[in-house]
Amino acid sequence: MEEKKALLERIRELKKQRNAVILAHNYQTGEIQDIADFVGDSFELSRIASQSAADVIVFCGVTFMAETAAILAPDKVVLLPEISAGCPLADMVTAKALQEKKARHKGAAVVTYINSPAEVKAQSDICVTSSNALRVVDSLDADEILFVPDMNLGSFVAGQTKKKIILWHGYCPTHHHVTLQDLLAAREAHSDAVVMVHPECRPEVVKAADYVFSTGGMIKFARDTSFKKIIVGTETGLLHRLEKENPEKQFFALSRRLFCPNMKLTTLEKVRRALETMEPRITVLLPVRELARKPLERMLAVA
Repeated sequence: MEEKKALLERIRELKKQRNAVILAHNYQTGEIQDIADFVGDSFELSRIASQSAADVIVFCGVTFMAETAAILAPDKVVLLPEISAGCPLADMVTAKALQEKKARHKGAAVVTYINSPAEVKAQSDICVTSSNALRVVDSLDADEILFVPDMNLGSFVAGQTKKKIILWHGYCPTHHHVTLQDLLAAREAHSDAVVMVHPECRPEVVKAADYVFSTGGMIKFARDTSFKKIIVGTETGLLHRLEKENPEKQFFALSRRLFCPNMKLTTLEKVRRALETMEPRITVLLPVRELARKPLERMLAVA
């Protein structure tokens, strides 16, 4: 206990010395969320990264998130405490593959989920998050949309827009592996609870849920709703924040498989080490950064 207390104090000291801000995604472990200055989804954290007065951004998340911060805040040092914390969904699209797909759909606007590599963003017209995807798609003049790379989020948008959505065959393994049977079993175990799921889940899971939200939307719903019991269909890290902010309510994970190992790689020791050594630092090469910044800024302007 004393060792952890000293570790937390050291992180606070280093943060002050470096003029650093710690950003943590909602899927991080509870102790990382608790040490962070801001906890949120990729959209919230993208805004904070672009507006922060800090000199150093410690991004407790995965690679594409730190890349996004480096694109939006090129004058800042962006640290990713665990360099191997990648995103399997982001790895399902490459710039080369996207170029080839664009050549086959010349009239389509390329709408790219923020969960993607910087090189892919650089090939895109606009970016989206799960919280603003429909709003962004509907704001575009194009009637045909190439939606990259999450096919489940793309399907969710396609069901609510008049635009033609061309799906990329990509998915978040954590959400995609949850089945309708998992949802039905959770309902049976907690018959008096409502079910909210993330739009990265399979279409049949989304259809069977009571509500569909981004993680930011889930936070807001949990705060505002009169329901006292909620089944949560997204990565289990979110339950820490939900329970912390709503102690009078009960939250249940829809499935034990809703666990992202990459999001759990960041530890307090790695945060301390990153602030001490100023490594691992995430940078994006200037040509890519300039191209990738435009679709991100277009997204932020719409949302």
